[in-house]
This record gives sequence, structure tokens and C-alpha cells, in this order.
Amino acid sequence: MKFKTLFGTALCGILTLWTSSCALNTKPADGCYTLELLTTNDVHGSWFDSTYVGGKTKKSLFAVNYYVDSVRNAVGEDHVILVDAGDCLQGDNAAYYYNYVDTSSPHLFPRLMDYMDYDAIAVGNHDVETGHHVYDRVAADLKKAGIPFLGGNAVRTDNGKAYFPSCTTIHRQGLKIAILGYTNANMKAWLSEELWSGMDFKSLIPMVQNDVDLVIKKEEPQVIIVAVHSGTGKGDGSIYESQGLDLFKTLRGVDFLVCSHDHSPMVAATDSICLINSGSHCRNVGKGVIHLEIKDGKVISKKLETALIPVNAEKADPVMRAHFQKEYEAVKEFTLKEIGQLSKDIYTKDSFTGMSDYMNLVHTVSLYNNQAQLSFAAPLTFDKKVSAGTLIYNDLFTIYPFENQLFVVKMTGKQIKNYMEYSYDQWINTLPNDHLLKISKRNDKRYGTERWSFDNRSYNFDSTGGLVYTVDVTKPYGSRIQIESMADGSAFDLKTTYRVAMTSYRANGGGNLIKEGAGIDTEHIEDLIVEKLPEIRNIVYDYIVANKTLTPENIGDPKVIGSWKFIPEEKSQKKMKKDMELIFGE
Repeated sequence: MKFKTLFGTALCGILTLWTSSCALNTKPADGCYTLELLTTNDVHGSWFDSTYVGGKTKKSLFAVNYYVDSVRNAVGEDHVILVDAGDCLQGDNAAYYYNYVDTSSPHLFPRLMDYMDYDAIAVGNHDVETGHHVYDRVAADLKKAGIPFLGGNAVRTDNGKAYFPSCTTIHRQGLKIAILGYTNANMKAWLSEELWSGMDFKSLIPMVQNDVDLVIKKEEPQVIIVAVHSGTGKGDGSIYESQGLDLFKTLRGVDFLVCSHDHSPMVAATDSICLINSGSHCRNVGKGVIHLEIKDGKVISKKLETALIPVNAEKADPVMRAHFQKEYEAVKEFTLKEIGQLSKDIYTKDSFTGMSDYMNLVHTVSLYNNQAQLSFAAPLTFDKKVSAGTLIYNDLFTIYPFENQLFVVKMTGKQIKNYMEYSYDQWINTLPNDHLLKISKRNDKRYGTERWSFDNRSYNFDSTGGLVYTVDVTKPYGSRIQIESMADGSAFDLKTTYRVAMTSYRANGGGNLIKEGAGIDTEHIEDLIVEKLPEIRNIVYDYIVANKTLTPENIGDPKVIGSWKFIPEEKSQKKMKKDMELIFGE
């Protein structure tokens, strides 16, 4: 039996929800012990091992479970701890289906975690993005399964207590292991308030250390694990949403720090602490090993090891697959639903070179049937193809993979231009330069290979719909954008206030384009929002159903979305072609 104790925030004291006093008070016998910590993070709905279209095998929780079970069988279940560091509930058709479509059946995610016997899960920002009605339900189901959904720095605004538990204590071989979990401190920069209403989010520093100190004093565990939904970062305190290395350099009394969020796999170790970030989408399992020697009931020595274990997609647990086959078939049926037609192939990577059918569609939809005059939008799918012919619901996840709402925000013409300058400065260099695109050749930790990639996140490369403008690649930041007119030919004025459609992520400060680019204080963004619309994927669906067939004409009307291009055209196109070949290998 696995004994567990759950705690609330250290600020309001420790709340024991259930426990075994006998197990808690018994000291471990003298001797040497070995424990193995296995970790996942940023799974993003990679639950099933088969794609819904084409039947391709993919890395999944089924394959993770095959590895976890092999370790449990090899060393014994009582030697293994299994922890996830968040972002579980968004990113795949399966998650969407059980979040929003089939809301009467028990949610699939808690059932998967129960089947795999996870010991604890940290709350991720994309878990909170699903909304209270989803993550509150999931948290309750996990609690029934004895698996805590941890987020100790999400503090209730009504009483100052933790919204989610901050700590759980488990037992292995007579050893007491404390697992503390925290969500992303920068939540407000990602999500609108209705998604996290009733909560405030605290910095992980010094909160985690304070909680660790209290747990050590109250519980006297032999092993302490901290799981944070926070990126690894730089370790210089400069990145609020990525405090991993900041913690790694400063935490005392912690054996393992599990990081996440940035999808960048890495491990690091000192004599006293190990950091594990397994990456994302079940590509790896993070592994930590701790060897302890106990004498007179106390730990007299510890030795730590850590590694990343690549997941083999072909080795998926067949028993687990059979157990959840009915759920897979339900998601597949939903995914294959026909919704319309597409007259011409769409390639998402074309977005980086200038106007493209993909971004034309997103801008058209953003300006469809609402109060917006302009739109900001970035490519959220890096390199995929939507084939001409019959469109099915699955294609919507390629076109728009995230559950972002569409907001309409008031901005002055000057703020709009400054925003555009900032966006393109993330995207391009000023010529002459070896590269037009801001790219570098570096080791890609996700795939373990050296490859060319963008220096900045491409999901922040916003272009503008509703304007006619050029981007001069020979000019420096601040003077690249030349706006000729509105899409309908009317004048654009720097002093006029316009209504601009953008994602809820962007409106709340995501990517810093609003704050650093436009110079708008995102703390008061609600004062500027004039309309909050449904999720953008749903608007795309409505647009397809209304038009029946998507064509270059009805997704690229220049009177609606305007036009833009890089200039000088010959010079920019020549450089662009070479850079695209480096990135995409063509």
C-alpha cells in the first residue's frame, strides 16, 4: 500500500487530508536503499500511440508505461516513484474531446494516470487554460484516485490558502518521500482572468525553499522531490516563467528538481541536487536514481544520478492499449468528422516567407463577424500540410492547435506600428547579413541533433491583417514598417484608435509584443478589451461550415486582410530561399 499525505500551502500551515500514523512515525531500518524517480512533462495530450488519420505510430503514454513497467518489474514497485510536471490537458484531439465534447463520461486523463500509478502531477499553464470546469473536474477525479494535482503557488484570493495542494508524502521501503509541486508563476501573462479566477500566482523564489524548510521540519522525509511547471531558464533570475535553474542553484535540502514548460530536455547534477527536464510529448522519460545509507534512522550518505531515456514509440504497452481502445475509437470517430472542402493545399511553413494561404485564413477568420478592424496573428503550426480535398475535424488541429480565445483590443495607430516593428524584429535581420531570417545552427535538445532553427519562438512572429504595408529588410528595427493604407484603401493614422483582433494569449502579454512592443501595460488590459469571442478553432470551424469550400479567394480577399511583403523583393527572396532550405532541408 502507498501511504500518502497531502499538504496545503506552507503559509497557512500543514493540512493532513489522510494519513497512516503508524507509517508516518516508523523510522526506516538501518541499511542501504536505492530509489528510482521516473518523470514526464508537457505530454500535451499524447495519450494514444496511434494517429487518428493514417494510423501512424507515435510516442505516447502507452510507450511510457511500457518503460515504467519494465523498471518496476526489474527493481521492484517499491523502488520506483513516478511524477509528471504538468501541461497534460491540451495539445491533442484526445484532450480536446474529453475536455469539451464528451463531458458526461469520466475524464480520460485521471483514468490514465491511475492506470499508470502516478504518485503526483504538477499543474501546468496549459492545464489551467482549459478553464475551471475542466481542471477542477480533473483535480477532483485525480484526488479520488489518490493522485494529487499539485500547484502550491496558486494561492486563493479569498483566504490566502493554496488552491491546489502543495505537497504529498509517499512511502517506499519504509522511506518517507516528500513531493512538492508548483505551477507557472507567470500564468497571468499567458491567460485571461476568467480561466484562473480566484487565484493569484506567486514566484517560486523564495516560496519553494520556504515550503521545503517547513516540510523538513514537520515531516523529516528522507527524500525530497520538487516538480515545477517552469522552464529551465538561464539561472540569472531574468525569466519569470522559467525559474528552473534559479531554483537549481539555490535550493537546499532537495534531491530532485523536475522542470518543464520549455520543451527542452536536459539534466544537470551537483553532489546534492539533480535537475531533470524530459522535454515534451513523451519523447523521453526523465530518470533519477538516489542511493541512501541509513544509520540510527538518519540518512548518513546520498549519491544521485540522472539521465534521459528516449521513448521507443514501437514499444507501447499492448495491455494498456486494449484497456483504452474504446476511448481511442471515440476520439477517432470525432476526429474523422467531415466539415468542408479545401480547394488547394496549404503549407504552414510558407508563413515565414511572407503572405501565405495559411496565415490568410487565420487573419480572415480573426476579422470574421466581429468588431475588429485589424488582426494580429502568428503561425502556431510550424511545418505541416493541410491537403486539398475533404476537410475533417482533425485538420482544425493542424490549422489551429491551441485553445486560444479571440479578443478584440483597442490600440492606437502608433501602438500598432510599434507592435509590428517589435514582431518583425524577432523574425528578421537587417541586410546586409548572412541570413535574412534570425536563425542559428545549434544543438536541438529535443532531437539530439545539430540543426538550423529560429533564434526566437516562431509562434510570436505576428503579421497584421487589414493593412497594406511593406517590411524593408534593409532598414533597422523601428523603421522597417511602412504602412500604406487600411485594406479598404482608407488612410491609416498613428493617432487614431483601432480595434485589433488577437489571441487571448497575446492580449494578456504572451510573447511581450503588447508590453515591450506596443508599450501597453498588460496589468490593465481589461480596460482595452472591447470583445471576447469563442476559441479561434471554433471560429475556424464556423467559417468553413459557412463557406463550404475554402479557396484562395475567400481566405485571401485583399479588401479584408490587406497585403504585405518584404522589400526589396529580389534581394529578400534570394536570402529567404537559402534560409528556408537551411531550416526545412529543401
